[in-house]
Amino acid sequence: MLRQFLKKQAPMMVGVDIGSHCVKAVLLAESSAGYRVEAVAIEPLPKGAMKERAIQDIEAVGKVISKIRKRLPKTSHFAAVAVSGQTVITKMIFMDVSLSDAELESQIAIEADSLIPYPLDEVSLDFEKLTVNEADPSKVNVLLSAARTESVQARVSALEEAGLKAKVVDVESYALARSVEVLYGQLPSDAYDKVVGIIDIGAVVTLVSVVQSGKTLYTRDQVFGGEQYTNSIVAYYNKSFDQAELAKTTGDLPPNYTFEVLAPFQTSLLQQVRRALQMFMTTSGQEQVDYIILTGGTAQVEGLDRLLVDELGVHAIVADPFANMEIAPKVDRGVLTNHRAQFAIATGLALRSFSSCHI
Repeated sequence: MLRQFLKKQAPMMVGVDIGSHCVKAVLLAESSAGYRVEAVAIEPLPKGAMKERAIQDIEAVGKVISKIRKRLPKTSHFAAVAVSGQTVITKMIFMDVSLSDAELESQIAIEADSLIPYPLDEVSLDFEKLTVNEADPSKVNVLLSAARTESVQARVSALEEAGLKAKVVDVESYALARSVEVLYGQLPSDAYDKVVGIIDIGAVVTLVSVVQSGKTLYTRDQVFGGEQYTNSIVAYYNKSFDQAELAKTTGDLPPNYTFEVLAPFQTSLLQQVRRALQMFMTTSGQEQVDYIILTGGTAQVEGLDRLLVDELGVHAIVADPFANMEIAPKVDRGVLTNHRAQFAIATGLALRSFSSCHI
């Protein structure tokens, strides 16, 4: 059961974000000023190790995590990891407010067959009791999360290959939402009570989470990411994929790439963001999103934050999860500078060390 991973808490858990192209890790500790960054690391994955957010080669992913573990304190034994993609389902359901946790678990187990579109013996379930339903005080809002057990176990096994024990298996979109706790400092002082959209633009998937006053209002995955930008560079300039990835980060491209590659990608991204926000407003009844935070490797593509400000009229920033944290002396400042926006999900996972809540 996923519950055994979600309920147990361990101090100093490493947040391990297994992405499509890279594994990112963050280790945090509490300090007098808030949080202190004890370690960060990022390592590329070999081609074929991941496909559509699913681990294809557990051993290969485990070897990459082993490299990362060498940059962590030797006392780091526990990790928080996340699942995502089409095999993950989250639903808000409404249950009798008088039910105890044990009674709630039994009731959900009975009803799960009609709620989850997979055979129950292939699924790991968990739930979180939230707030009393405003429309019907006799009911409580319950967040139900389900993932294919094979997806959960693949991540647990990859961590074990590296000598780490999974204490938390989370959902990526909720880990992303949790990272906003340390990102509010980059926004105006009223941001906590406003509607904030966090858009994580990965290599192949864009995650959207919308939060307000510490609550996750909406999550969605979209098949769109930085690979499209990289593939355009490959096509236009006769480069290999690896050469294109390097050129994308170093800026070693012809002057006309702005018009040939960058502008079309920016237009596509803008359409994806606009569509995601419109879907949120349609389903939630909210009239607007007040602030946007861009995360993920593609968030650092030149000018994306300014584009959203100009085209959507929404205050947008590129995330730096560590901007207001103390940094331990051994932390590689170069990694923080060059990859800061890529660590949002890993930071959200690392924050599970300091919270007993499920999500």
